[in-house]
Amino acid sequence: MTQRREKPAGSFHQPGLTGELANRILSALRLALLALGAAYLGGPILALFWLVAGLAVLVEWLTITKVEPRRILVWLLGAALALLTFAGLASAEAGLALLVIAAALAGCLFLGRSGPDRAWATAGFGYAAVISLVPPAVRYQPDTGLTWLLWMFAVVWTTDVAAYFAGRRLGGPKLWARISPKKTWSGFAGGLLGGTLAGCAVIQLGLGDWEDRPSLVAVAAVSALASVASQLGDLGESALKRRFEVKDSGHIIPGHGGVMDRVDGFWAVAALAGLWLLFT
Repeated sequence: MTQRREKPAGSFHQPGLTGELANRILSALRLALLALGAAYLGGPILALFWLVAGLAVLVEWLTITKVEPRRILVWLLGAALALLTFAGLASAEAGLALLVIAAALAGCLFLGRSGPDRAWATAGFGYAAVISLVPPAVRYQPDTGLTWLLWMFAVVWTTDVAAYFAGRRLGGPKLWARISPKKTWSGFAGGLLGGTLAGCAVIQLGLGDWEDRPSLVAVAAVSALASVASQLGDLGESALKRRFEVKDSGHIIPGHGGVMDRVDGFWAVAALAGLWLLFT
């Protein structure tokens, strides 16, 4: 009787690779539909969607960085994110938001067991706050908020997909092998081109009542900047995981890992959008 020989661990196996890619695509489609549905509905549903994402990011960040006391900080900082979200929904005064942020930062400083714990907890709160608060804030902008939120989605998602397939197809020199061995300069260029074109398409075809639609050149420049930021956000999360010797931020999303693995590029674009909102 012939005995089946098992393939060594780590060997290349095309069907397995295809199955992983299929899981990745299906998970991405489900999440995209949820994000688009929440964006269309807006209001409390949108705020709750991104609050849940921010809470998941917070838990994953504190877990990756091994912050202690982790459970207490998760509850404290998670409560702060929830309060900030509800304050935004209630259009509360800015002073209340500042008070909540100050309390959260004070909690990081006084509860953290060491200097690194305090620093990583503070950074994690800021990282999660961007995810929780900026997308609803963009959506709430009068007339064009939905269009700009869809623009963020389009740039990030197209950059991710175009970079993946351009890198696999063209190969070539590595972008930053020490941080992310699979990323190439061809993938970076493909992602930049795809993200820029997608951003231009969304704004040119955008919904809303535009008093002064931005010029195509301006949209292309901002879309290119956002595409680069998205890829840098991806690299930043890879650097964080490599620093703490973690493969994935979590295991909640089939084919992707954790929520941070899915929103790392979007976080960088949201951070740029948040700065734009603060200054305008």
